[in-house]
Order: sequence, then C-alpha cells, then structure tokens
Amino acid sequence: MTRFLALFAVSLGLLASPMALAAEKTVTLAVQNMFCAACPSTVRTSLQAVPGVAKVAVSFQDKTAVVTYDDAKIDVKALTTATTNAGYPSAPKS
Repeated sequence: MTRFLALFAVSLGLLASPMALAAEKTVTLAVQNMFCAACPSTVRTSLQAVPGVAKVAVSFQDKTAVVTYDDAKIDVKALTTATTNAGYPSAPKS
C-alpha cells in the first residue's frame, strides 16, 4: 500500500510540474503599419484570438501592443505571427 501511495504521489507531482513552471509574461511589441485610429482595434482583435493571451493594450500613438500571455501555451513568435497575418508586422520592442 505504501508503495502504491508513493507511486501515486510521484505521478501527481509529474503532472503538476508543467503547471508550476507556467508563468504569465508580458511583452511590448513594436507594431508597424498603424496609420489610423481604427488600426489598434484590428491589432487587438488579432492578438486576443491567440489562445493563451490574457490581456492586450494597443497604443496608436506609441505604435505598440502590450500583451500579457501564458508562456506555457504560446510564445512571442505566435504573437508576432498573429499581428503580421492581420497586416501589422510586429517585433518585441527593445
């Protein structure tokens, strides 16, 4: 019985470890081709459609998008691909 409980505890720990490693991250993207006040809406919608995105704030004035996302589900490449596919190429702002 003790052996079974130990095996169960180890299995549970292995299943929970990816969740423990997942973290919410925030990245600022420099977004190109935003020339009118309606453009941020398209950028915001394209980013919000990516599974794992928690929050998006787009600034027309600064030409940026601040994205909070779950790094266990997506990466920055998926975010830049989403904006590029919508017609607004982006890259992490340094």
